[in-house]
Amino acid sequence: MAEESKQVQQLLNQAQLYQQQIQNILAQKETLNIQLIEIGKALEELEKTKEGEVYKIAGPILIKSKKADAKKDLKEKEDAIRTRLKTMESGEKRIREKIEDLREKLSGPKKKQAIAE
Repeated sequence: MAEESKQVQQLLNQAQLYQQQIQNILAQKETLNIQLIEIGKALEELEKTKEGEVYKIAGPILIKSKKADAKKDLKEKEDAIRTRLKTMESGEKRIREKIEDLREKLSGPKKKQAIAE
């Protein structure tokens, strides 16, 4: 019985680690979504701008840049963020599946079988 309790505790600890990983992923996804919103607003403003040159932030300074170059840079950044989001969503899905698997192992008739594994 003590061995069963120990194995159940290990499964619960694993579930808690998965939950923490999901929280980290969600926080990172939120940051990336905010960046996407900012990029979208910047692209909207670029479309409104009639001038051929704009200023962009490079660290603590502003640098004059061609409108087309600034737009290209923003689009590339947007694509990179979207790719990272897809990767994170895949990771989140895998972790959620692992959590569900642990829930199944910890509940019902499968519990004793899972602990034996």
